[in-house]
Amino acid sequence: MNGDMALRASRVRRFVALAALVLFGSSAGCASCEEAPTTGYAHLNEAIEAEMAKVGLGPGDVFEVTVFGEENLTRTLRVGPDGDVHFPLIDRIRVGGLTTTEIETLIKTRLQDGFIRDPSVTVFVKEYNSKKVFVLGEVDKPGTFPYAAGMNIVEAITLAGGFKASANTNYVVVTRRTPSGDQRIPIPVEKIIEGLATNFVLQPGDIIYVPDTLL
Repeated sequence: MNGDMALRASRVRRFVALAALVLFGSSAGCASCEEAPTTGYAHLNEAIEAEMAKVGLGPGDVFEVTVFGEENLTRTLRVGPDGDVHFPLIDRIRVGGLTTTEIETLIKTRLQDGFIRDPSVTVFVKEYNSKKVFVLGEVDKPGTFPYAAGMNIVEAITLAGGFKASANTNYVVVTRRTPSGDQRIPIPVEKIIEGLATNFVLQPGDIIYVPDTLL
């Protein structure tokens, strides 16, 4: 068996193991996550934030708008069921499906239309509540997926097509946004697949980032 065939066979075996664990494995909390590194992922923060900057917001998501020098315009907003929010001076704007950068541009453009000459606007997502999870990084089909009650990390990675050969499968990082700030949780997914760690249950808005083995 040449190198390419061996690599493809390895990936197939890994994906089959993922699927089997989804069907038959435990979906309790990750009781053995301490086996993954608990520090050393600070270098991944920029990569995670860069990937999330490409994700659009949905109903229930909460974001903070800061207009520098205009304290009365700085506020926290929740996306409504129709994807709209109400913002001072410019009233209703449609933000559903837009990224933070696109929302910044939209608000800035609307404020420039007769209200503020050159506003500086930043948008920061505080909560992802729109019943979805994000699988990013070294998977075959990175993207946004609907959240289902009891959903675990193996199911999410399977929805994303499984790991790429370059994935660091025992150092998958889940970002969970809480009122006190972002919580980074390293998950040893390969150990879960091998039955050496308990599966990890997700929450709506969880961000799953699969780094490269070189990181």
